[in-house]
Amino acid sequence: MRLAWAMAGLVTLAGPAAAHPHIFMETGIEVLRDSEGRVASLRVTWTYDPFFSLVLITERGLDPDGDGTLTAAETAALQGFDMNWEPGFPGDTYAFAGTEALALSGPRDGVARYEGGRIISSHIRDLEQPVAGLLVVKNYDPTYYTEYTIRDLRAEGCATEIIAPDLTEAERALQAALAELPADVDVEMGFPEVGAVFAQEVRVTCPAP
Repeated sequence: MRLAWAMAGLVTLAGPAAAHPHIFMETGIEVLRDSEGRVASLRVTWTYDPFFSLVLITERGLDPDGDGTLTAAETAALQGFDMNWEPGFPGDTYAFAGTEALALSGPRDGVARYEGGRIISSHIRDLEQPVAGLLVVKNYDPTYYTEYTIRDLRAEGCATEIIAPDLTEAERALQAALAELPADVDVEMGFPEVGAVFAQEVRVTCPAP
């Protein structure tokens, strides 16, 4: 949700307060390895849903003729639109060496384009310590304002797996968390942090150096 507000602070999305998510993103993850074969970085690509893409493009005064194509100047103006993160914001991407949480750098080498009515944005996150063996990656918004679905996973020379969440259990966890909210709490503003239980889990195992 912090990422959504950073990108479009003036956007108001209609719908019931508890009807999360509001934004739908497709994710691509590419594993980048160092000279020793260890995982050193992740290239994260986000493809925004058509509605939110249109909102963002319109708010920025881009594509005024509505032909779905940005000029070179408009494309330049789009760069970095979702890279202005608050200090300490994890960027909705979480990495683990097995079960041990790994620190990730802030985003670098961000690039964005508008294609087929959707904004596609990518950036690189560096692992504080390169990883050999099992790497686990999750992409989720804790408040589930944004739903991320991993569509593409690339890790050349490594074994990969995408594990789907148990949506029945996730829905139960959501309903239980909502039931615990005090009656005077604005559900939209105080939505429980259940995004992790709805998240896919990426598993990457690279050969030992």
